[in-house]
Amino acid sequence: ISIGGCNMTIKNLTVAGSGVLGSQIAFQAAYKGMSVTIYDINDEALNKGKERIKKLAKVYQSEIETAKEAYSDKAKSIKYNKNLLPSLDHIFLSKVADSLDLIADLPNQITFSKNLDQAVSDADLVIEAVPETVSIKEDFYKQLAKVAPSKTIFATNSSTLVPSQFADITGRPDKFLAMHFANNIWQNNIVEIMGHKGTDDEVVKEALAFSKDIGMVPLHIHKEQPGYILNSILVPFLESALALYYNKVSDSETIDKTWKLGTGAPMGPLEILDIIGIDTAYNIMKNYSDTNSDPNSLHAHLAKMLKEEFIDKGRTGKAAGHGFYDYD
Repeated sequence: ISIGGCNMTIKNLTVAGSGVLGSQIAFQAAYKGMSVTIYDINDEALNKGKERIKKLAKVYQSEIETAKEAYSDKAKSIKYNKNLLPSLDHIFLSKVADSLDLIADLPNQITFSKNLDQAVSDADLVIEAVPETVSIKEDFYKQLAKVAPSKTIFATNSSTLVPSQFADITGRPDKFLAMHFANNIWQNNIVEIMGHKGTDDEVVKEALAFSKDIGMVPLHIHKEQPGYILNSILVPFLESALALYYNKVSDSETIDKTWKLGTGAPMGPLEILDIIGIDTAYNIMKNYSDTNSDPNSLHAHLAKMLKEEFIDKGRTGKAAGHGFYDYD
């Protein structure tokens, strides 16, 4: 692939923002062999990011140990000629051991920096995962445009905002697009890849290839769509559940139980919100409210409720141990 006359393969990744998804993107990319730097604005944010990375190491370790146990149970019943074929045990268990060794060392291999210039000095790709607030994203891209190398592709992990909103601010609209990751990305998971009218087709191809390289399922969105595919379906669903809760139609347990029993779904909408993070839901509702001329819109009321009843009380979701539910 040639971009600006140069052959390019993404190997050096910088993730801007060490929150829930930023940390997950960084860890998954490092696990798949990328050189990864995490940038955040201060030591406090970076220290929280380091703790998230350590927790992710435990999650990955648990996933692999579970797979090992499942394999051991099944492998006993697999009959084949080990004299003619390589031992499945040797192949699989060697991979398990190598993977566990890699995971143990990954937290030390990821670089953390509060200096944006240093963090992006050799980046092939910068994935922005800062809060879902237009002004914060705009300020970040203005700073990034001043210090990033000319080779660097910029991508936003925004869950609702479209890339054309920020393309001009980046200073390189042809190398800017959206790469929206879904939560718990270590599972068989997706990346929604969406350019704007000015995005170079080769940049889109680079983003698609990178997503495959780090074990994701890339989904190419051909036309800008607020909410992309996933959130165009998911946000109205979650908003309906929040409205039921806000209007005291029922409690969170009953709302979730109704959805699970009625549809066979494994999780209810408020359980999903706890996983996504209450702060993300708040930012989305606040953005909708700020672009609505009615100050008493439902979105304004939902944003106010999420802030006062959840965020201000530290109940920001499962990662914090408390949201609509309490977690060990």
